[in-house]
Amino acid sequence: MNRHSVPPRPVPWTELKARTPHAALLPLFAFDWGWQWLAWLLGNWSFLLVLEYLGSFSVLIAVIFWFSESGDRVKQRHYQAWQVINTAQGQSGSGGRIDALQELNADHVALTGVAAASAFLQGIRLTHAKLARADFSSADLRNSDLHNADLTWANLHFANLRDTNLESVAFDHANLSDCDFSGSDLAGARLEHANLMNADLRNANLQDIDWQHIDSVVGSDLAGVTNAPPGFVAWALQNGALQTHP
Repeated sequence: MNRHSVPPRPVPWTELKARTPHAALLPLFAFDWGWQWLAWLLGNWSFLLVLEYLGSFSVLIAVIFWFSESGDRVKQRHYQAWQVINTAQGQSGSGGRIDALQELNADHVALTGVAAASAFLQGIRLTHAKLARADFSSADLRNSDLHNADLTWANLHFANLRDTNLESVAFDHANLSDCDFSGSDLAGARLEHANLMNADLRNANLQDIDWQHIDSVVGSDLAGVTNAPPGFVAWALQNGALQTHP
């Protein structure tokens, strides 16, 4: 805080007049001398000092209120994000949902049961997202990053997940029928009781997937899969999977 300083008392007029180097400059010196007196008189006025302190105090109060209301601002931001998501239900475009979902996930808000069927969400980043029971049926999620997301019991029927990072995603009990996983990274994905009927797994990375309790792979395409765990491809083909040309 700037401390109030009092300017020095102006010299008497006779002394200032004697110091003036030329008579033509006397009006200019007189004008400045008058302002010096005004500054000195105001500088000794305690009321101005009080105003200065009050101004600094008001800034402090404003800062305190700003921090105390930060929680309300976050709640308002979350409320607006949910409004965007809910209002866009049933729309085929993004409808602002990409930013809204990413913002909520960045604030560690659970997205359990979010409804985004048929949504255009290409390139969305929802790493470590809590998306249990979410509805992404027929949604376009190409080139996205969902690694470590929780998609247990989620509905991804006919979803487009081409070239998507699905590393270590939990797909337990999820409906993945007719889902397009071609070129995606499914390394470490959990697929316990998942439905992969007619899923397109061409050229997908299947390293370390948890596959032993998959409910169905009937009609799924395994052409070009890489890093498949030992025994998976043989089991899948025996249970109705296909291997077409890539």
